[in-house]
Amino acid sequence: WKKLYLAHHWPVTVCKMSDHDCQDPPEYWTIHGLWPDKTEECNRTWHFNVTEIKDLMSDMRRYWPDVLHSSLNRTQFWKHEWEKHGTCAATLPVLNSQKKYFGKALELYQHVDLNSCLLKAGIKPSSSYYQMNAIKEALTRFYGVTPKIQCLPPEEGEKAQTIGQIEFCFTKELQLRNCTAPKGDSDPMQADLKLGTEELSVCSDTLPTYYPSQVQ
Repeated sequence: WKKLYLAHHWPVTVCKMSDHDCQDPPEYWTIHGLWPDKTEECNRTWHFNVTEIKDLMSDMRRYWPDVLHSSLNRTQFWKHEWEKHGTCAATLPVLNSQKKYFGKALELYQHVDLNSCLLKAGIKPSSSYYQMNAIKEALTRFYGVTPKIQCLPPEEGEKAQTIGQIEFCFTKELQLRNCTAPKGDSDPMQADLKLGTEELSVCSDTLPTYYPSQVQ
């Protein structure tokens, strides 16, 4: 693999996509995962062991919660992320244990600090719409790289897409880089998030964009 995606998702949109027991989703961007591109499930015998990340627990619950299932002692989501993506990321020495993988993802999340960047740019959850270009420009100006932004397409009768996920890309040296694939280089890491029939896809630049403050 060539790059890592640090995916943040917007809990309110995740809840909108699903009929699980979403209760009071956090009103800040949380971690969806840290994903090497092009690889999945690299070592099926390396099982998730929650005791390895017990020192990270309070941060994990806060910044990497299982939005769909409100129970705090569920570790299913992290198990899935480790087995599908962490076992592949582990080819890098800085990510080669569960503690390092989850710890580094939390560190990158704090470093990117997406929540405060959006607030500084005046982009906050609202009942009015945003232009996708304005969101993209604010992020690119702030970080100096182009992230990948995913939305829930408009439902029937709606005219706006709903922002759901913002992914930042990192080199193997964990430096921010553009997410855009060079022309002709297809990007196989398509929507990882499929819930029910709805799924996220790369946002349209032309549709008005909804950044919802609570589950409708």
